[in-house]
Amino acid sequence: MPTFILGISAYYHDSAACIVRDGEVVAAAQEERFTRIKHDHRFPKNAVQYCLKAAGITAEEVDHVAFYDKPWLKFERLLETYVAFAPAGLPSFIKSMPLWLKEKLWMEDSIKKDIGYEGDVFFPEHHQSHAASAFYPSPYERAAVLTLDGVGEWATTSWGVAHGNTMTPLGEIRFPHSIGLLYSAFTYYTGFKVNSGEYKVMGLAPYGEPKYKDLILEHLVDLKEDGSFRMDMRYFNYCQGLTMTSPRFHRLFGAEPRQPESEITQREMDLARSVQEVVEEIIIRIARHVRKETGERYLCLAGGVALNCVANGKLLREGIFDDIWIQPAAGDAGGALGAALFIWYQHLGNPREVEAGVKDLQSGSYLGPSYEDAAIKEWASLNGAVGTPLEDDELMGRSAELLDDGKVIGWFQGRMEFGPRALGGRSILGDARNTDMQTTLNLKIKFRESFRPFAPSCLESDVSELFELDRPSPYMLMVAPVNKERCIPMPDNELFGIEQLRVQRSDVPAITHVDYSARVQTIDGVHNKRFHDLIARFKDKTGYGVVVNTSFNVRGEPIVCSLDDAYICFMRTEMDVLVLGNMLFLKEDQPEFKDHDDWRKTYALD
Repeated sequence: MPTFILGISAYYHDSAACIVRDGEVVAAAQEERFTRIKHDHRFPKNAVQYCLKAAGITAEEVDHVAFYDKPWLKFERLLETYVAFAPAGLPSFIKSMPLWLKEKLWMEDSIKKDIGYEGDVFFPEHHQSHAASAFYPSPYERAAVLTLDGVGEWATTSWGVAHGNTMTPLGEIRFPHSIGLLYSAFTYYTGFKVNSGEYKVMGLAPYGEPKYKDLILEHLVDLKEDGSFRMDMRYFNYCQGLTMTSPRFHRLFGAEPRQPESEITQREMDLARSVQEVVEEIIIRIARHVRKETGERYLCLAGGVALNCVANGKLLREGIFDDIWIQPAAGDAGGALGAALFIWYQHLGNPREVEAGVKDLQSGSYLGPSYEDAAIKEWASLNGAVGTPLEDDELMGRSAELLDDGKVIGWFQGRMEFGPRALGGRSILGDARNTDMQTTLNLKIKFRESFRPFAPSCLESDVSELFELDRPSPYMLMVAPVNKERCIPMPDNELFGIEQLRVQRSDVPAITHVDYSARVQTIDGVHNKRFHDLIARFKDKTGYGVVVNTSFNVRGEPIVCSLDDAYICFMRTEMDVLVLGNMLFLKEDQPEFKDHDDWRKTYALD
């Protein structure tokens, strides 16, 4: 009989569930996709039910359950922190305690009750779960493992080695000194939401200059040659307060935090660039130290900081390791997957075998729900959506024509992605050659800030023709420069800040950021053949094997999960085309859309 292990992460942000059968990841999904609450932190009951259904089992058939951290150890850290900063931490203490006393400390009982499970619940440490999510699905027999995030129980950065089925920790940096919380402090200070706006800071950084980098390294962070660091906690407020930064921080940088939704100035751009460069320097120094100490040729990365694809790209180009593999769901959601794999390999001692030539064991991270064409056709009939069923060849040809005509397509195919990136399963697509595409997508489709860049998805075989990248990047976790032959020099008149957006920088302007970079996804056709076939057909027509790919959602909402989610997003925006499986829907063909809650009905998952 197979062994089923259910992994769960919850109660902080991005709760998720994962089911593993004899070491194989069968299904994984974030709770936010079902509840439609972005970064939903609550117990992932919907994600658990999906995973059980995908595995074809009930909760009674689950052999082991693993939760992604140790609540009692985390509670110990909170208490010690509050005592250390007393009485300043009293308001934060009072705010956090009800949830701990009501739910978090009784995690095992609530898990059993919520899913109807009666066995033991295992609690790996937070960074063990991250490390397991990085190494066990990787293509390496042995590797160094580095995890970087805000904080788990006590660890904020940890590293070690992994070989076969065993991981051995070798070093860590502990709370309150945290590269993730340093970045989040600047996320807060520049007016964005902590734990969701960090990627906005990363996207804003190229518009600025590192004017404050020396100030950060002189006052905020004492950085050593081996990458270890200590932060001057007088400038921060997250240990004792309800904000990230203190009045001393504000005096150092000459102003109060930017108010959310207010105008973004050159100052915020310079702050973003400065902290981005500091974080990159820390990561590079840690990586050099880990390579020196372990002698390993390969590196596996996880933790929320591992989603900083600009830093990842720089780390790769430094050549410290022969290659790098990053968990696609590197944040807390991926902890569910790591916890389950940790139990299978390290706790139960099952052997781990790596097949030569296999890129990884994560199935392209297409681990969520899917719908058969028959179900899509039935859904369209029930809901009055007007679409045309097409055979594969005709669908790809028609879709490529529409992209070439400048249309924006909502692309809903196969299984939903696990992790924060849309990888061609739940994507919005456009023509990378179109000079207006970035503005159109930001303002008319995504309803988000104009400075935000868009990523390219390209044929893996074409990646080196388009970008300065010599290897696959299937999970959109590496930023690389656009090939110089494709770039257009900046005009002599100097432009600053958002003004730079108006300048065309390459022959693929919609995916070329202001610093001539792009966050690359490569498509090989193994795990997402339809997406590969679409881009290949687009190349046949235009000569360009690349399209714009952004997540299928609008600002403030999770990526779409259901057919209803996709159609609502399509009709609420100025998207031109929706492709659900083999059905193509044109906006002009749809009946008048009455936007009401009745659309939020559950349709059976296939």
